[in-house]
Amino acid sequence: MSNFDHISLINEINSNLTPFKKSQSDAMKGFAQLAQASMAEGMISAKHKELIALAIGITQHCSGCIGFHVKALQKLGATREECEEMLSVCVYMGGGPALMYAAETLKAWDDMAAKHAKKVGSSVK
Repeated sequence: MSNFDHISLINEINSNLTPFKKSQSDAMKGFAQLAQASMAEGMISAKHKELIALAIGITQHCSGCIGFHVKALQKLGATREECEEMLSVCVYMGGGPALMYAAETLKAWDDMAAKHAKKVGSSVK
C-alpha cells in the first residue's frame, strides 16, 4: 500500500501536467473531450462509469487514477459501501495485487471523506 496521500498526489499531478497541457494543447483538449464524452450520463450512469474507471485504475495499479476517481465518485454521491462492493470485484478479478490497491483505495476514500467533512464543518460555523 502506498504511503502518500492522494489529495496531494492529484494536486501534484495537475501541477506537473500544466506545462504539458500548454505544449500539447490539442492532444490534451482531445483527451479532455474523450473523458467528458465517456463519463457523461447515458444508459450507464456517471456514477457507475466512475466505478468502472476506478476499477480499471485499481487493476492497472494506478495510484493517480485512484485519487482522481475516488474524488469524482464522492462528488457524485457514491457511498463507501458501493466502493467496497466494486473493490470485491477487483480483488476477484485481480487477486492479491488488486487487494493491495483496494486497501490504498479505502485509505484514499477515508482521507478525502474526512477532508470534505472538515471543509463542510468549517463552513457551517
